[in-house]
Amino acid sequence: MDYIELNLLEMLDTYGEDKLQAVLSCFMCRQNTDVENFIQTKAIGFAKQRIAMTYLVFSDSEQPKFVGYFTLANKFVAITGNALSKTFKKRILKFSQFDGELDRYLVSMPLIAQLGKNFNPDLNASIPGKELLALACHKVQEAQFIIGGKTVYIECASNPQLYDFYSASQFVQFGQRDRDKDEIAESPILVQMLKYFRD
Repeated sequence: MDYIELNLLEMLDTYGEDKLQAVLSCFMCRQNTDVENFIQTKAIGFAKQRIAMTYLVFSDSEQPKFVGYFTLANKFVAITGNALSKTFKKRILKFSQFDGELDRYLVSMPLIAQLGKNFNPDLNASIPGKELLALACHKVQEAQFIIGGKTVYIECASNPQLYDFYSASQFVQFGQRDRDKDEIAESPILVQMLKYFRD
């Protein structure tokens, strides 16, 4: 199945905040309340302030259905030298600043800040998680074709299923951080994983 991805800010300009909020309020993800809370209460504000940009994903059919979304942001992250293989260190060095005193790489790179499937039971369409992640990665690559860069990262709950899901798409763990107080997450620790685009 093909999908349509629409920038939330463009939808805001076209349909107005009330109609857009009505669409967002139909999103359900009981498996991850942070994903549901973000799209319903924070996504519009973050987009208006350019803190993070959200893309809504619809099924490409006669009656498009809101099947999921992803949110992208640009962040600085520190990667300790012993967290990466020699090959990864060489790749990262091209896009980072190395702090020899603290043995870490400081990298500015896109973060896939949110990735969520719509589990609303009234929805008669869905998107595989792997396909949603691929759309987010492709959007990052489009931006990097303009401004440069070859990496992207995610932060996910410390959960073996999530770890396996991202690992299957060539993400590798480079660190972890404590969850912020205002973040709703299923675990107090967030695992940080990055992907290097080979092409």
